[in-house]
Amino acid sequence: MIDDNVRASRQTADQRQELQISFEFFPPKTDAMEEKFWNSVHRLAPLKPRFVSVTYGAGGTTRERTLRMVSSIKAQTGVDVAAHLTCVGATRDEVDAVVRSYQAAGISRIVALRGDPPEGLGQPFTPHPGGYQNAADLVASIRRVGDFDISVAAYPEKHPQSESWQVDIDNLKRKLDVGADRAITQMFFSNGDFLRYLERTRAAGITAPIVPGIQPIHSFKQISSFARRCGTSIPAWLAERFDGLDDEPETHALVASAVAAEQVTELLDEGVTEFHIYTHNRSPLALTLARILGRRSES
Repeated sequence: MIDDNVRASRQTADQRQELQISFEFFPPKTDAMEEKFWNSVHRLAPLKPRFVSVTYGAGGTTRERTLRMVSSIKAQTGVDVAAHLTCVGATRDEVDAVVRSYQAAGISRIVALRGDPPEGLGQPFTPHPGGYQNAADLVASIRRVGDFDISVAAYPEKHPQSESWQVDIDNLKRKLDVGADRAITQMFFSNGDFLRYLERTRAAGITAPIVPGIQPIHSFKQISSFARRCGTSIPAWLAERFDGLDDEPETHALVASAVAAEQVTELLDEGVTEFHIYTHNRSPLALTLARILGRRSES
C-alpha cells in the first residue's frame, strides 16, 4: 500500500516511542448512565492510558458535568485526564473562565474544538458575538492562559464544511502552529483514508503526531447514522459484515471485535503507535482493542 521510504518518513521521534492509547468518554446524563460510565472508567483505567478525555456537549451544554467528571476521574483513578472545550455559544471571557476552572482543578490537558452548533452536526457554524472565531483562535487563547497539553481535531476524509483539501490542511496547520501538541482524527473505517491523510499532512510540513481515532462498532445502526451526519463514509464491505445483525447481539459483538482488530493491526503494520479509542462509555470492545495492541492491566 505504502512504500518503505514513505512509511519510514512518518515515524517521527514521538511515533517511535512506546505504544500509547487513550480513551474518550461523554458526560452521563442520568444516574443509570453514570453507573455505566464509572464501570467503564474503572475497567479501562488499569490499562494505564496516556489520558482519558471527556467530551463537551453541543453549545457547551455539558460544561459543568464535564468539569465534574474529569475532576472525579483524576481523583479516583490517578489517570491523566483531558477535558474537551469548544468555542460555541460563549464569549471569550466565558471560555477563558472555563479554561481557568480546569487549571484550578489540576487538569493540564485540553481537547480544543470549534464545536458543533446547538442545532447539531451539519448545521452552519456561526461564531458567538465576542467569542472565538475558530479552533485556532481557541488554541491560542488556551496557550495564553496556561501551559496545557492541547489536542485538536483532524479529518481523514476532510471536514464536511471545508471547501477543499488545501483549506482543510491549512486549518489543521494553523491549529498546530499556534500551540496544539497533536491532532486526533475523526473516526474512519478505511485505513487508506487515514494513510493518505497522513501523507497530505507531512507534505504540508506538519510534523506533530496525527493520532487515529478508532471507533469500535457497538451498534452498526447508530454508528452509521452518526457517520452520515459527520461526513464519515461507511465502506460497502463494512455494511455487508453487519447486514442482518441488528437482532443478533452476540454475533454483532464478534463481528465488531474482528473489524476493530483488523483496523488496528493494519495500522500497527504501517508504523502507527498511538491510538485514541472512542468508547461511548462502554468498555468491552475498548478492552479487546487494548489487548490486541498488547496493553495489559497493571492493577
